[in-house]
Amino acid sequence: MSRLVATFFGAGFLRPASGTWASAVAVALAVAAYQAGWALAVPAGAVLAVVAGFLAVPPYLRATGGEDPSEVVIDEVAGQLLALSFTVIPLWRHGVADLALGAWPGWLAPFLLFRLFDIWKPWLVGRADRMGGTVGVMLDDLWAGLFAGLCAVGLAGLWHGLVQPWLG
Repeated sequence: MSRLVATFFGAGFLRPASGTWASAVAVALAVAAYQAGWALAVPAGAVLAVVAGFLAVPPYLRATGGEDPSEVVIDEVAGQLLALSFTVIPLWRHGVADLALGAWPGWLAPFLLFRLFDIWKPWLVGRADRMGGTVGVMLDDLWAGLFAGLCAVGLAGLWHGLVQPWLG
């Protein structure tokens, strides 16, 4: 069971770039949940992925002897869903019904920003990554998700508050 959770039901074995594949799967699931009227399933899924990751990663790391094997992607799922929560919740509260087409920046920006922060590993993301063990595996992606979500909200504010009104 820890293998299934840690690899997010095998998504971690997709190549190349297993973390990007896992993030893309998380985005697709989040968009599907939103479209089905379950917007709050996105932040709930983030919490569930965090708890599941902290439970599944330790036995998986013990079994494989790895520090942070590339197939462990539950951390990417948790971080990606956290990043998406920053745009999904406001869109839902404003009654935006179509996340797939009508509000595509609401999922594309957090996806791209999360991948940027997860790969680049600036500041707290890199510090957490260097911690090693389960905490390092999980925490770097949660920091990346937090930063991606905040940046996505900032970009949305700039667009809707400054650029869009200026364009007329």
